[in-house]
Order: sequence, then structure tokens, then C-alpha cells
Amino acid sequence: MRKGVAAWAFAFIIVTGCGKAGPLSEMEPGERGRVVRIIDGDALVLDTGQSVRLVGLEAPAMNWRDNDPDPFAEKASRMLEDMVMGREVRLYFPGLTRDRYDRALAHVETADAKGPDFWVNEEMLRRGGARLRIYPDTSAGSEALVEAEREARSARAGLWEEAAYLPLRASAIDRDTRGFLIVLAELGGEAPIPAETYGDSPACARSTVGRALVIDIARGAERLCDLPAGTMGEFRGWVSGGRLDLVHPLHFESQSSAD
Repeated sequence: MRKGVAAWAFAFIIVTGCGKAGPLSEMEPGERGRVVRIIDGDALVLDTGQSVRLVGLEAPAMNWRDNDPDPFAEKASRMLEDMVMGREVRLYFPGLTRDRYDRALAHVETADAKGPDFWVNEEMLRRGGARLRIYPDTSAGSEALVEAEREARSARAGLWEEAAYLPLRASAIDRDTRGFLIVLAELGGEAPIPAETYGDSPACARSTVGRALVIDIARGAERLCDLPAGTMGEFRGWVSGGRLDLVHPLHFESQSSAD
């Protein structure tokens, strides 16, 4: 009898230990390591020497080399430090595994018993330490991150108390406005696509009411080209020269659900 109970318990441990639920279970497992340095709220270094960029989010930058930190950058860095510094973590890859700087592009999960279990990318968004930012080549599993950011915004947690990160109205955008922004806009009709573009040409371009901003919709978000004129919502992306580069469908949220 004792032997049977022991065998059952062992099987239970194996099954529950290996049966990771949720988006991480569908990603490619990567290396493990102990966190020895926090660069800012979305980047860290392992004891193996590997730098890691947390995907699916954009934390305020510390700007170590030349500029002052972005608003809330130091608090976001401390938030990540409190969560993972000195802890063993496991990387999961949703797509592209390295960027041009040889940083691992990963979701990070704690993998020891030194503290609570965290899916770190999701937790940073849930605590308001970062904003959702998705790149098409690392976008798998990002749907779960949308809700985490929504919770933080509803609670005005973390950076969502900072005016610098609240949505801007399209009418406030001019040609000198630059950065990764969330913009509240009403779509107009089609707009001309520039003859020369940085990277791939967009699938379409849409004007906004007031014509202060043009939204370039990337091919990976092409279905948004079919949104009717008059659609009101939040559009997020890199803004420069009076144009917003929208690269993923989850970078649009209709006003009815964005409220």
C-alpha cells in the first residue's frame, strides 16, 4: 500500500511540475539563469552573461548613457528588481529569439522557491511598471498581456498615474511629437502612403479627424485597414513626423472597450 501511495505521489509531482498551463506552455523553452543585474524595467542580465529583453512591454527607459531617466523609470526598475533580483528564472521564446544586440527576446518566469511564482512580463504590466508594446516577430501569447495592462490602468497603478503615459488626443500631435505613444483618435479616410518608408511599406494609411495625425497600418495588422471612417479608439505605436506606425492588431482598442 505504501509503495502504491508513493508511486501515485511521485506521478502527481511529475505531472503537475511539467504541466505548465497558459501561454508559456506553447512557447519554446529557453535557458535558465540567476538574475544578477537589472538594466531597466524591461531588461535584465543573467549570471550566464546573457542580456534579456522582456517582450510584449515597454518600460520607461533609464537612459544610462546620455539623458535623464524617463518618468517612472527608476520605480519600474526597482519593481523588476524586487521581483527577480537574485532569483533563478526560465526564459520562454514566443518567436524570434535574439535581436541585433544579441539580447534574448523572451518571456521570463521565476523558477525557484525564493518567492512568489511570477510570469514576469505579465506581472510588470499588471503592476503598472510598463505599457503593452508588441512586435510581430515576438507576439505569440500577447493576448493575455492586454488584460494585465487593462487592470493596471483601471487601478491607476504605477506609471498610469503619470501624465506622460496617458493617452494623447490626435489633435495634440504635431510634426515634432516623437516617441511610443497611445493616441485617442477618430479615423478618417485613406491617406497617401509616403513614396519612401523606413522598412516595409504599410498595408494602408488612414487619416484622423482633424488631420493632425496619419496612422500607417503595417501588413501584420492589415485587417485594421477595414475599420470604417468614424471609428473612435486608442491607437498605439511609434510617432514621428505626424505619423503613427501601428504594427500589431492589439495596438488598437475601440473606444467602447478602451474606456
